[in-house]
Amino acid sequence: MVSTTALSVLAALLLLAAAGAPASAAEKETRLRVYWHDVVSGGPNATAVQVAEAPSSNASATGFGSVVVIDNSLTDGPNLTSRLLGRAQGVYVSAGKDNLSLFVAMNFVFIDGEYNGSSIAIIGPNRADPAVREMPVVGGTGVFRFARGYCQLRTHWFDAKTGDATVEYKIHLRHD
Repeated sequence: MVSTTALSVLAALLLLAAAGAPASAAEKETRLRVYWHDVVSGGPNATAVQVAEAPSSNASATGFGSVVVIDNSLTDGPNLTSRLLGRAQGVYVSAGKDNLSLFVAMNFVFIDGEYNGSSIAIIGPNRADPAVREMPVVGGTGVFRFARGYCQLRTHWFDAKTGDATVEYKIHLRHD
């Protein structure tokens, strides 16, 4: 199993590599807004599944040590029934022992619209307490080849009982 420290070091190295990339003369700038739907309570329709947890002797209120695999819907509106633009595929790990902070590694894989067949890679920390959070974009494919940038996240809706959530992602990219 990969330690949280190793994942943090990997994230830092990826950020340094992305930050050091020179700007291209033909570089484009793209801004997107998508809604990420985390469905934990969906039974066989769940899009987020916990695959590991810390031993009970290390239990914490934040779920420290939990690992969740996701295949979440990305839509153009806040309702789960809004037009499906793609899928958020990856993992998040509860990495905060004393506060709810996730380490997230995921790809936004677009399956509709002008970005169909393209993806962006998002990796980094996601603390739950700020109203607006930022995560880095460290790469991409297709239309977003050589992407770098950031996402601003705002929780649109969260059900504390089920863990289901809808999060707005405002994405700011530079790419070829």
